[in-house]
Amino acid sequence: MGMTITEKILAAHAGKERVYPGELVNCRLDLVLANDITAPVAIKEFSKLGLDRVFDPERVVLVPDHFTPNKDIKSAEQCREVREFARDYGILNYFEVGRMGIEHCLLPEQGLVLPGDLIIGADSHTCTYGALGAFATGVGSTDLAAGMALGECWLKVPESIKFVYHGRMLPWVTGKDLILYTIGDIGVDGALYRAMEFTGEAIEGLSVEGRLTMCNMAIEAGAKNGIAPPDQQTLAYVKERAKRSYRLFSSDPDAGYVEVKGYDAEQIELQVAFPHLPENARPVAEAGGIELDQVVIGSCTNGRLEDLRIAAQILKGRKVHPRLRLIVIPGTQEIYLNAMREGLLEIFVEAGAAVSTPTCGPCLGGHMGILARGEKALATTNRNFVGRMGHPESEVYLAGPAVAAASAVTGCISHPREVVAENAD
Repeated sequence: MGMTITEKILAAHAGKERVYPGELVNCRLDLVLANDITAPVAIKEFSKLGLDRVFDPERVVLVPDHFTPNKDIKSAEQCREVREFARDYGILNYFEVGRMGIEHCLLPEQGLVLPGDLIIGADSHTCTYGALGAFATGVGSTDLAAGMALGECWLKVPESIKFVYHGRMLPWVTGKDLILYTIGDIGVDGALYRAMEFTGEAIEGLSVEGRLTMCNMAIEAGAKNGIAPPDQQTLAYVKERAKRSYRLFSSDPDAGYVEVKGYDAEQIELQVAFPHLPENARPVAEAGGIELDQVVIGSCTNGRLEDLRIAAQILKGRKVHPRLRLIVIPGTQEIYLNAMREGLLEIFVEAGAAVSTPTCGPCLGGHMGILARGEKALATTNRNFVGRMGHPESEVYLAGPAVAAASAVTGCISHPREVVAENAD
């Protein structure tokens, strides 16, 4: 029997000819990542080792993005600790405010994560990078400290589930809708400690940005990692960004999967995940009429230029509903600049939106859009747990950028066709 792409990457980094699901392997790491919340804990554990250097100062990445620009004194102290560690240990990939971005938007953009890589990050959405054909997974800060010291990590080889999306997607439907629909089908523990491998005609037609969105939310189904086999789109994306060599892997035709699930992409409508779990996904028509207090367009899930273009297409020449506030957060400074050059930011501001510097901000209830008791928000973020964006008695609905923009105009959760003509997509 052959191996899956996930198994091949793990085998290559473990120095083995093959690996098997359930096997424990010690793997060489290509990159380790932490942010302003998780890095201070990792730094504390790292300091206990008494080392005067990290395993490779070019392969440790530190991105202060969660509570930055600094929300309060505590967050300022955390960011200072990360900044000083980067300076003391010569970390080359430290991204300061003004040059940073939301980490999972920033690293692919900067060419730091590449096909065939094995990456760990002290952030659960590190699985985003599987969109480039890499094995990427979140770990705890203690594991990250060991990774910074040794450049190695113990992992259990996950079983793989293959998800095949047949056909073409409907108008306005994006990777966000595919992954919400999938999580709605299998549940938030439906892929527990398994690899979610995304394939099929719809994935082949999906942009790299859309694949990043899908792999980003693999963790919301409990997965160890999400991954999309690299193709010509992947290569076009990485060739102009890559700062080092990389290796392409693909699953063997006779690879073993614990399950294969098929979906007809033409039957997947725009999705909305109701509170308080991403698995509560329903077609947008079932959410019609739910009034909103806030809409957020951004995050490591949907803060890329493609997402902003979709939102701007709907918001152009229109106004945000008077009882609602719209917050738009570009994922990186480069995305911000490109959105400005294309006139997207002007569209947002003229519509009545607040445009922020890159930050995770409201996604985790950090700042820049905290909800009060009883308020309802629709967001392009990845989680809608109780209290995720503010008060425990607030509610968060999840959707893609098209539904978010349309809902910002109408004041309630809406399909884009309620705002723009169907042939305008």
